[in-house]
Amino acid sequence: MNRRSAIRAIGASAVSLLCCGARGARAASTAEDLSKALLLVATPDLDGPYRRTAIVAVPMGEKHIGFILNRASDVKLAALLPDFPPAAKIADPVYIGGPEMAGSLFAMVPRDPGGKAMRLFGDIFVTAAADNLNRLIEQAPDEARFFAGFVGWMPGELARELEEGCWLVDEPEPATLFRRDTGALWEELLKKALATRV
Repeated sequence: MNRRSAIRAIGASAVSLLCCGARGARAASTAEDLSKALLLVATPDLDGPYRRTAIVAVPMGEKHIGFILNRASDVKLAALLPDFPPAAKIADPVYIGGPEMAGSLFAMVPRDPGGKAMRLFGDIFVTAAADNLNRLIEQAPDEARFFAGFVGWMPGELARELEEGCWLVDEPEPATLFRRDTGALWEELLKKALATRV
């Protein structure tokens, strides 16, 4: 298996944890600015695959994309890329970014990696380009956070979920996106979001 195909071979362990749909939360009205990046914190009564998640979401035309920040998998990059020795330098697990393109690898970095990359907000970029991924793995192994897949919203879908009360909203911060221990991230962000609403 070559590096390009290995980068896309995330495997069943990532896919098996995911399915689409964020429904079931109580209704609440919201008037958020959907033209900018948002930090979405699942409400306590949101059930299903997005239960207890924190997601960075950004507009992409009329749609939105995002990455789940607190779903670390048990998979290391070296296991996904056994024929690419530099992958062994990355100690952090691959995160399950969402159900869309779950077989593809994305890297989030705190600077423009050049080439084909998308700016999320500020100096935060994401890329899925094989050349960028290879370069980041080889030259900056501690800089990137790697995700399998992403979350996608069709036009109007995120606005509807916010109106239904699925998410509490905050400003995304780089420290949150690259936090090493995400085990208690949802609880901490929920507490902060609820405190700001009082």
